[in-house]
Amino acid sequence: MITVEKTSLKGVYLVKPSVHEDARGNFYETYNEKEYKAAGLTATFVQDDVSRSVGGVLKGMHGDPGTTKLVQCTAGKVYAVILNCDESSPDFGKWESFILSDENKYQLYIPPMYGNGYYVLSDYAVYTYKQSTYYGEYKQFTYKYNDERFGIVWPDEAKVVSERDK
Repeated sequence: MITVEKTSLKGVYLVKPSVHEDARGNFYETYNEKEYKAAGLTATFVQDDVSRSVGGVLKGMHGDPGTTKLVQCTAGKVYAVILNCDESSPDFGKWESFILSDENKYQLYIPPMYGNGYYVLSDYAVYTYKQSTYYGEYKQFTYKYNDERFGIVWPDEAKVVSERDK
């Protein structure tokens, strides 16, 4: 079972999987096509990607016009930001932040035209992406994590930022 919550961003959902815990630890499903589609999350995913980053890394706002993503942090803890990057939308520049971690197991369902970035709050983090298109199928866009138009509030100063995100 999953719980799906609307966010303040149109088409972006916070997904909370059911977690079964006992003395041995825990178990949860990261994806079940029937369950997600029944909840209205209808993207068909064709590629999975994994990013491992050290503490203090800030990944900028990346996205593209055709890919839906399902993201989560499977190890560690991140401050994730989702940004409406559709310049033709009246909600362009609207953003919301979320804490994703191996403890809460939350996921974000992100439609096309939204940027996805995060700041690593723990010593390291593993961030996973399910994608509805193959990488490179659409030209990606990038917005600077500190673009003054958006006023994104990050939890700390970026300690490590790639050239692409500066």
